[in-house]
Amino acid sequence: MNMYDIVIIGGGPAGLAAAASAKDYGADSILILERDCELGGILNQCIHNGFGLHTFKEELTGPEYAARYVTLIKELQIPYMLNTMVIDISAPCQDDPDSSRCDASDRIRVSPVRKITAINRTDGLFEIRAKAVILAMGCRERSRGALNIPGYRPAGIFSAGTAQRLVNLEGYLPGREAVILGSGDIGLIMARRLTLEGAKVKAVAEIMPYSSGLKRNVVQCLDDYGIPLKLNHTVIEIRGKERVEGVTIARVDEYRKPVPGTEEYYSCDTLLLSVGLIPENELTEKLGIRLNPVTHGPFVNESLETDSPGIFACGNVLHVHDLVDHVSEESSVAGKCAARYIRHIGASSDGYASCISVRFSDGIRYTVPSVIHPARTDQFLTLRFRVDRVFRNCRIALYSGEHRIFQKKRPVMSPGEMEEIRISKQKFMQCSVHKEITLKIEHI
Repeated sequence: MNMYDIVIIGGGPAGLAAAASAKDYGADSILILERDCELGGILNQCIHNGFGLHTFKEELTGPEYAARYVTLIKELQIPYMLNTMVIDISAPCQDDPDSSRCDASDRIRVSPVRKITAINRTDGLFEIRAKAVILAMGCRERSRGALNIPGYRPAGIFSAGTAQRLVNLEGYLPGREAVILGSGDIGLIMARRLTLEGAKVKAVAEIMPYSSGLKRNVVQCLDDYGIPLKLNHTVIEIRGKERVEGVTIARVDEYRKPVPGTEEYYSCDTLLLSVGLIPENELTEKLGIRLNPVTHGPFVNESLETDSPGIFACGNVLHVHDLVDHVSEESSVAGKCAARYIRHIGASSDGYASCISVRFSDGIRYTVPSVIHPARTDQFLTLRFRVDRVFRNCRIALYSGEHRIFQKKRPVMSPGEMEEIRISKQKFMQCSVHKEITLKIEHI
């Protein structure tokens, strides 16, 4: 059974960035396991531009962005296995000779060697071992089954990502007349893509009073092409038995219930769903790792380490990002911290003795990380979060007790765009006496 320092599950943008970073920080034995036939993940079908402005300081398409990292992985000679599905991750039994030991009296950190079970066509069912694991499985789209829309199940209903793959990679046009439910970024981008391919996008219906995608995508993909965005609307009926013939949308009230008398019928042969993403955390759940009920990803500390020692998470499996550049930045931190973890196996756990819990007030949905160990942070720590509604003329404020240690003015904040703040290690060290910090949104 092969032993690796770090095994990375997922060869998308998160996994590739984590692998490159771990190699740069001294991890010698790294393996990437990817279930698809090629590296790059979702980027391979995102042929539009807008990627790389933060990471590479130039505008790239999705495949170009992925190619930069794939080339880097090959230059660093990091091995990877394609068409390989990981089906289980577990800790070996206590009498395993390869497992690290922990003596509570010596305050030595627990570091079990993980056993990873995977399968592919070449090797069949096989097992490998890893001192650390980075979870980078990404996410999947929410399907129609989660929406409970009345009607038959005709052809012509696609998730936005599936339609994107059909058009950009397979060369198929899903339909000639389309309605899009949900205003996620992929749905907005597909509204433009279908229009450019000659299809007619009649409307984008969004159940919330705000778009769930980036503002720039609303402008560039809808406004520029005259496609109406109907906020506070949802699809209440799908017409057609063999093929979609049309959909009925209606305005919803504050409880997201359809308002009688507001129905509008749109004839169409295609319905695209862009109604949210779900992190692929089935493996995480099997490990017994605690998941955040808001993000559906694991709780992590400042090192992006879960509550299971040696298991790290990054990218969309942790929380859904809006920019791939931020995925790469976050995943690079995970790779660096995993490499540091390998170097310090068996070292004192004093750095974990003092921790700060990250709390947040009304208006903020979650934070990443949720726990901070000041002694183990880098010079600066990035705290990421999303708001639950639109805020205007406000500021982000961070408090330690009654003392405000950080503030940042923001003219507008929306749930569709991730927010982040950078806090110095010195400020966290000053907060350790209170054992918690509180993130707030304050009106100016």
